[in-house]
Amino acid sequence: MKSVAVIGASLAGARAAQELRAQGFDGRVVLVGEEPHRPYDRPPLSKAFLAGTAERESLDLLDEEDAASLELRLGTRAERLDPAAGRVVLSDGELAVDGVVIATGGRARTLPAAAGVAGVHVLRTLEDSVALREELVPGARAVIVGAGFVGAEVASTARALGLDVTVLEALETPLARVLGPELARACSGLHARHGTTLRCGAVVETLLTAGDGPRRRVTGVRLAGGERLPADVVVVGIGMVPATGWLAGSGLELGNGVHTCGGLVTSRPNIVAVGDVAAYAHAETGARHRHEHWTNAVEQAPVAVANLLAGKVVRPYVPSGYVWSDQYSGTLQLAGHPEPGDEVVFVEGSAGDDAFVATYRRAGATVGVFALNRAKQFTRLRRQALRRPASVA
Repeated sequence: MKSVAVIGASLAGARAAQELRAQGFDGRVVLVGEEPHRPYDRPPLSKAFLAGTAERESLDLLDEEDAASLELRLGTRAERLDPAAGRVVLSDGELAVDGVVIATGGRARTLPAAAGVAGVHVLRTLEDSVALREELVPGARAVIVGAGFVGAEVASTARALGLDVTVLEALETPLARVLGPELARACSGLHARHGTTLRCGAVVETLLTAGDGPRRRVTGVRLAGGERLPADVVVVGIGMVPATGWLAGSGLELGNGVHTCGGLVTSRPNIVAVGDVAAYAHAETGARHRHEHWTNAVEQAPVAVANLLAGKVVRPYVPSGYVWSDQYSGTLQLAGHPEPGDEVVFVEGSAGDDAFVATYRRAGATVGVFALNRAKQFTRLRRQALRRPASVA
């Protein structure tokens, strides 16, 4: 293998490019990104960068040495993959390569009525964060649709900037699918304690607007049932759609992401997928998983690259399940793989406290650790209770 194209200048793409060099690949590495920017870190887009306390340069993922070792094709869209010919069709030409790393992430979901309406935002890119930051004016009324991690982080930032914030969540308990109902309820209390209104079981029917054409602007939302909530700015945080459209006709298996084996290899051994777009099969159960977390992208890159360079699966992907989120004055940390029905045991504090540590137990074993504002205790418990199995060498 003499050349590899990394399609997607995301965190996963940047880490994959770095891993190619770290694992001894000295051939051509082309990093293709649709955005004009070098790869940047996304978590601050809903937190410090959105709040104006972090500079643009602090988000960069590649230093000058990294960038010098790669061929950067930024502001370039991947339009088609022809595996048989070893060819990637780009918006500005074609690229002939021996191996491909798919790291295209996805696009943010939005509301059907949001197209062309000023004041309605999603948060996925640097430009999204810049545009939203301009509208987070003290005293303005913000409605956040979706109380997942991104929605909660934006609500936290907006509240700290002095906005009147309402969060709408379709589920009865935000994050219940991730944390389980007991700990999800405990974390939901952060909103009320910091002056944010949380409305659960709230489904947005449509947006309310004023003006016509390019001057059309959001004035509120209407909920199913008819209730109207005024809003000067609306942020939609309802997940993302994997960017796989450019792979139509490639012969790769697609469906809520790019399907891979447990080693992140597609049906072709010279094509792997990493990050938000990778839907991998669990090595033991065969169940397909796709994660949209920072740690997942970082952990997948070395595994995928090792298997790509070997031309076969020499390492399985074993996720740590680590996720964190900064909300208001709190830091939420989760590690492991909790499931519905797991027993929650509080190791320190209780659900009503501003700081606590809890474990998830199943069949007498600890399968997950969660902490709110207890980083040191979380790290200790995580190391003691969640020992990851060794990878296959």
